[in-house]
Amino acid sequence: MKKRTILFASLLFCSFSAFFILGCSRNSKTDGTEETLSQLANLLEDETISAQSRYAVINRIANLFYSQGRTDDMVLFLTEWVETHPGDSYDAYWLFMVASNYLKAGEEPLAEYYYERIINNFSDLLVNGDSIHFACLQHLIQISKSSANRINYFNRIISNFPQNVSITEMYLRLALEYENVGEWDMALKSYSLFLEQPDSSTIQIPGIPDAYTKARQMVDFAKSPKDWTFESLDALENAVKKAISSYNWRSLDRYRSKVNFFAMSWKSSESDPNALENFSMHNFMLGNRIRYNESLDDTSTPTEAYLRTWG
Repeated sequence: MKKRTILFASLLFCSFSAFFILGCSRNSKTDGTEETLSQLANLLEDETISAQSRYAVINRIANLFYSQGRTDDMVLFLTEWVETHPGDSYDAYWLFMVASNYLKAGEEPLAEYYYERIINNFSDLLVNGDSIHFACLQHLIQISKSSANRINYFNRIISNFPQNVSITEMYLRLALEYENVGEWDMALKSYSLFLEQPDSSTIQIPGIPDAYTKARQMVDFAKSPKDWTFESLDALENAVKKAISSYNWRSLDRYRSKVNFFAMSWKSSESDPNALENFSMHNFMLGNRIRYNESLDDTSTPTEAYLRTWG
């Protein structure tokens, strides 16, 4: 991928991560501004000026608009320049300024539109050694509401900027997005790639507790035989109740998941160190009168159903 480098003479932005314009403080004073803008506009009409000089002029105009609080004028100027000068080497940079302005103003759909436009239609640029495309992808992942789009962004980062991120985290987040759109084969592939990373068992991913356990369970379940499964939750519930009523511990043991099975009390959790993986219903039912609720517990979810028993 071809990348151009911008050297800042006037430091239009305080940092690449924000890319927000600084320079002059905002105020209502416009003394001399219109005259300066007119002079700069005349310079832009000079076809003999170098690309670097033209960049400095455009940069200065945008800075003047922003310093006066005239962000609409700044956006109009920059977008019109890009439309009328498709060969400008810095078009991606001008649109990044526009997108960042919208993001700062809380207009995320407009920011998303321009970030998307940059990564899909313009070559990458390096600003202070950092990639504009990478910054766009980071912002898009944060603001996009579409899992399909986020899948695209994660894959682009993994392919083009592996040195800038934790690949381990990227594979895990990618797997979750594939789950959201129902692409289970791709989700399992991403979970498997996550597990192959050397730090998969120790990485702490914000917002995703027990990432390693989740990935391990998903992959192990996919690889396991499914002879212990039922066609519906109702069928499973009825079979379990029948086995409890008849004290048929062998049937209950057959109904157990062949992977990721655990036994715990109502006050413990799946991750509790006292949760039992090797557990037989024989020991639980021997000599006890077991009872159960008629309906599933209210804490049941679409993926986990609980039947309260005691005895």
